[in-house]
Formats: sequence, C-alpha cells, structure tokens
Amino acid sequence: MSGIRTKIITGCALLLALLAAGCGQQPSGGLQASPAPSGKGCTVKRLPLKNPGRFTVATDSPAYPPWFSDDNPNNQRGYESALIYATAKHLGFTADQVDWVDVPFNSAIAPGEKPFDVDINQVTITAERRQNVDLSAAYYTTYQAVITIEGDKLAGVTSLAELRGGKLGAQADSTSLAAITDVIRPTVPPEVLDTNGAGVKALEEQKIDGLVVDLPTAVQMTSGEVDGGLMVGRLPTPDGDPEQFGMVLDHGSKLTGCINQTLAALRDDGTIATLQGKWLDLEDVPQLKG
Repeated sequence: MSGIRTKIITGCALLLALLAAGCGQQPSGGLQASPAPSGKGCTVKRLPLKNPGRFTVATDSPAYPPWFSDDNPNNQRGYESALIYATAKHLGFTADQVDWVDVPFNSAIAPGEKPFDVDINQVTITAERRQNVDLSAAYYTTYQAVITIEGDKLAGVTSLAELRGGKLGAQADSTSLAAITDVIRPTVPPEVLDTNGAGVKALEEQKIDGLVVDLPTAVQMTSGEVDGGLMVGRLPTPDGDPEQFGMVLDHGSKLTGCINQTLAALRDDGTIATLQGKWLDLEDVPQLKG
C-alpha cells in the first residue's frame, strides 16, 4: 500500500464556514497523492514503473513449460511469456523494453515491496494472498492434478481414497500443497518441496509416490519431462470452482488497474484464447472420485 500517511486536518467546521471546500484527509505536507492511471492514461510515460520506460517482470527459475520454453522467459514462447509480451505491447512497450528478473515463488507472494512491476508464475488468486500482495484479474483457469511414475502403487488409482496412503509432495506455500491437505487428506504427512523441480527429482528417486501440480504442468511433465511419468488424475476443489491464476504486484500498486484493464482488452479481442489454444491445448484428464 502507499507509504504516504494521511492526517486529519482539525478545525474542519471552521474551514467549511470560511471556504466552500471540503475538509478531510490529506497526505502529510499538504501534497495530493497522484491518481493511479486508468483508461487512456495507461501508457508507458504515465505508468508507475520500478524503472522508468522499462517493464520489469519476474518469474521463478527454472521457468518450466508450458508456461515458458527452454527456461528462457524472454523468447516469447510458452503461455505466460507470450502473455507478458502481449500485455507489454498493449501498454505501449516494445519487446526490448521488457526486463525479466528471477524471483522465487515464495518471495513473490510474501509481504513487502517487490523488485518487479509484475510477477507471473502460476500464482493462484486467494483471499489470503491478497492480504500481502495485489493479484490481477485472472488470466487462466485450471485445476490441480496428481502425477506418479510407472510401477508406483499410485499408478492406475481412480479415487481420492486410494491416494490417501501414498507419500505425496508439492511445492511449499502452494495451492498444490493445500490440495493435498484439504482435498486428499492423506494418512501420510506430505513432503514439502522448495520447487516443482525438487518434486520431479523426489518422484524419479521414488522418495514420494505422487507429485501435485497444476493441470497444464502435470500434462507437460507426463509428456516426456518426467522419466516414466504417468497422469493419475485431476483433483476436485473444495468449493467446486476451478483455480484462477493472476499476476502479482505490490500491495496497493497503482499499476494494478492498468494490468486488469489490459487483460480485459486481451480477453475481449481474443488474444488470451488464442495464446491458450497455442500453448495450453490440454488433453481431457478425468477427475478423481471423491
């Protein structure tokens, strides 16, 4: 939120009697806070950027497909990379005005000022996270899924009950981990992992029986990325609604409105649907039975 503190100007009734103007909260020193840009004001020159004239974007490292390609966010390949460049173009940036920085998932959603304008890293929109950061309007809707490897006891299971005795793993502070504890409710404590990459390693080394990740990542992992990887199934959600991903910004960022406006425009003109069709053309994955 803005670091400018406000103070109540006393003698409001007197001022109202002397002036035909309201009296109330003003920024310290009597300076009026700059309004957040919106509408046609969402231009490079008016945007409240970390670095003037540059669009600073964060994601985790390594950057996995299908969200990115070849661990290279700036090649405009993969859904999240392509979406960032479409967003930047709509705001008036050229491709070479987009700067990428590495920020771990947990750091991006933690409280405090960020070193980026936006972060894009499959961050699910939750009320809890919105207490610490701004989250944009949704740019993708999905579910969580479970993968395993050939020969594991979870291969071929079709229900949550059959999952409960397995050793499951997921990234720390993720909705994947929440899905294990809140939806699957295993009898064996889950393995909390630093990254999805650590999860893949644990799965291949048979330290865990199953890894929980978002559905597009699960499809990618079982399409050759994980040696012997198998799809177990899609998880239901506690409320029946799918998860939605949003971009991360500073809490109270004046840039949030322009990002939301841009995402709405990209949705309306078909850009988001086109990018999803190109990079996230998913197979039909059955939901595991409750």
